[in-house]
Amino acid sequence: MKSVLEGRPALKAEIEKIAEVAGYLWQNGWAERNGGNITVNVTDLVDDEIRQLPAISEVKQIGVELPALKGCYFYCKGTGKRMRDLARWPMDNGSIIRILDGCDSYVIIADNAVMPTSELPSHLTVHASLIEKGSNYKATVHTHPIELVAMSHSKQFLGKDVLTKILWSMIPETKAFCPLGLGIVPYQLPGSKALADATLQELEDYDVVMWEKHGVFAKGLDVMDAFDQIDVLSKSAKIYINAKAMGFEPEGMNDEQLAEMTLAFNLPK
Repeated sequence: MKSVLEGRPALKAEIEKIAEVAGYLWQNGWAERNGGNITVNVTDLVDDEIRQLPAISEVKQIGVELPALKGCYFYCKGTGKRMRDLARWPMDNGSIIRILDGCDSYVIIADNAVMPTSELPSHLTVHASLIEKGSNYKATVHTHPIELVAMSHSKQFLGKDVLTKILWSMIPETKAFCPLGLGIVPYQLPGSKALADATLQELEDYDVVMWEKHGVFAKGLDVMDAFDQIDVLSKSAKIYINAKAMGFEPEGMNDEQLAEMTLAFNLPK
């Protein structure tokens, strides 16, 4: 069967970028078994021919009505699929879906009838919020960065912006490339509405949110942007943990140095 990517270089490049990031998540040890999810709004890359494609699945309910998503198209990692496989065969381990006019359901239109992640409602709720705000962000990534999850097991790090300040202070690039820091969501049942609601609230102020004892959820301009923010935060967590393993509390950049960074790089205060 002909892939929907054939003859569509922009869409193909976007899917290849998703596959590249999936490989990074696996290589970093952040995506054990079928852990983690990626959804990307590809509506701008869809042509009239794709819009006329018939559904290759039954109509599936989202479970919530999201008017902002009417007529939108998303690439979604498949439920039960592994990131290491998505990295090699993205259209066999994910699918492109069309949100239907009722805005509470969708159909799969390409390439295979791979059911999207069970956390799709949460991801789509975030995408709807982004569209409503006129945001240019198109991607959401959920993954399990080892050092960040380890730090979330200590209550001392879970106060508002406590972990943000520690991670920013480990290396200058962290504040430069993740200028909003890290939001915190106390433990909630994975896949629950409570987790989705709390995440959406934190994403009002942050681009990356830590789920206590679970992982992180990031939004970005594209999938690489979302990954990069997680990556720099993870690097800072590794520096902190390595310093502690060497037997000392890392000094970190002080408030004056962080303020200097903010001014020099024109970062949010």
